[in-house]
Amino acid sequence: MPNFKSFKALALAGVVAISGGALIGTAPVAAHNHKSHGEMAQPNIVQAAVGTGVHTTLVAAVKAAGLADTLSGPGPFTIFAPTDTAFAKLPEGTVATLVKPENKGTLTGILTYHAVAGNVSAADLIGLIQAGGGSATLSTLSGGELTARLSGDTVVITDAAGRATAVTQADVKVSNGVIHVTDGVFLPA
Repeated sequence: MPNFKSFKALALAGVVAISGGALIGTAPVAAHNHKSHGEMAQPNIVQAAVGTGVHTTLVAAVKAAGLADTLSGPGPFTIFAPTDTAFAKLPEGTVATLVKPENKGTLTGILTYHAVAGNVSAADLIGLIQAGGGSATLSTLSGGELTARLSGDTVVITDAAGRATAVTQADVKVSNGVIHVTDGVFLPA
């Protein structure tokens, strides 16, 4: 699967699924996860993130925050998933500090700041941006807000501190929602 750079192009092309239970061209989830007739079931959010090879830091943070069961549950959730490269852009030592048990509350707040209740596809988000006159406000599970805008054909999400992050791959369908891959980490403020 190519690495799509454009949220709008994906929505207009109708690209909304990853075949074989894979995300970003990686191996499918474990063989025990079958649908009837031998088809692979779609992975959930956590299974998909584990399978990418580029979300190792995110998966470790989700486990450290105790959110793996929640994000494996029925949802639906819309997740803006930073890659390992996105986490590496944070100041040195940030991730190591956040995954310490004493920082679980802060880590949970940051991770739930990347999650929106429901299934918000690329087409839905673009519609909200257009209906909002060029921007859309998203309420996150942490209680914070993100602002989405289009920059050309790319959706850019701005966090509470004004940091802008691009969506680099949209509409990765999972059994309990949708994942949009980002090139940055949102911080509540």
